[in-house]
Amino acid sequence: MSDYLRIYEVGPRDGLQNEPVQISAIQKLQLIDSLVACGLREIEATSFVHPKAVPQMADADDVMRGALKNHGQGPVQFIGLVFNQRGYDRAIESGCRAMAFGISVSDTFSQRNTRMSADRALQVTRDLVRQAKSDGIWVRVYMSAAWICPFEGPMPVQRSMAFAEQVWEMGVDELSVADTIGHANPLEVGRLMERLGHRLDMDRLAVHLHDTQALGLANATTAIQAGVRIFDSSIGGIGGCPFAPGAAGNLATEDLVFMAYKMGLGTGVDFEKLWGIVLGMEQWIGRPIGGRIRQWWESTCRIEPSVEFK
Repeated sequence: MSDYLRIYEVGPRDGLQNEPVQISAIQKLQLIDSLVACGLREIEATSFVHPKAVPQMADADDVMRGALKNHGQGPVQFIGLVFNQRGYDRAIESGCRAMAFGISVSDTFSQRNTRMSADRALQVTRDLVRQAKSDGIWVRVYMSAAWICPFEGPMPVQRSMAFAEQVWEMGVDELSVADTIGHANPLEVGRLMERLGHRLDMDRLAVHLHDTQALGLANATTAIQAGVRIFDSSIGGIGGCPFAPGAAGNLATEDLVFMAYKMGLGTGVDFEKLWGIVLGMEQWIGRPIGGRIRQWWESTCRIEPSVEFK
């Protein structure tokens, strides 16, 4: 089993999408620059959704173009989230060469999130994946509400397994299994990921965790024990879904990086630089942020913002 964790940073997209303070494209690009400087190499930069649905992502085209202009020749992959044909076309026009699509195990959450039933969203995603593969686009699919739905409650394991296998048959490059509202417990996270790893390729399975009930790191630990080595996280632990009541922030990137270090797993990410970003972001988010490691870290080290966010 690999001793290296791949961190898929979702801060610029999932992290910011629910923030009430409007963040400009220039600020988002400054954040992306800083994340790249920390060593992060997979960054979900934005989502190509209707601006009325998610106003914070109205500048998706400018953000993707700017990120590719600044770092497009380097080793960083910038991913755009897409839910339909219009979003796909916008992503292509912006130069995006890596996309994430989304389905939900829950019918109700699917309707709230995409205005499609779960089965219909699966078919739309199948068509988009086919088109993306034809266009030479790297493809990831999110499987939301894999454990708990905010409306329907616990999801049957067999339903999550069946949806995952249908996604896998599309030929995706990566599948991210999501605890969308952060209500899953460590035992069920480990069990599902272990079962999926036996049927699918564990090297292409990711876990997307939220820290709503303070179980983000515990859930990450059981996923690691099951063999998962790709984790979604957000700088400062910011984030939440506007269509999922009760979805608090994502698993914090700084918590994940520190835990990996304690477990002897590499990440290629500079922990101290992450903290400079966290403190800098507070200047324009307007509230304290940061993972669970913050209190301990600040008690032992003096840290300053590495970037003055304006």
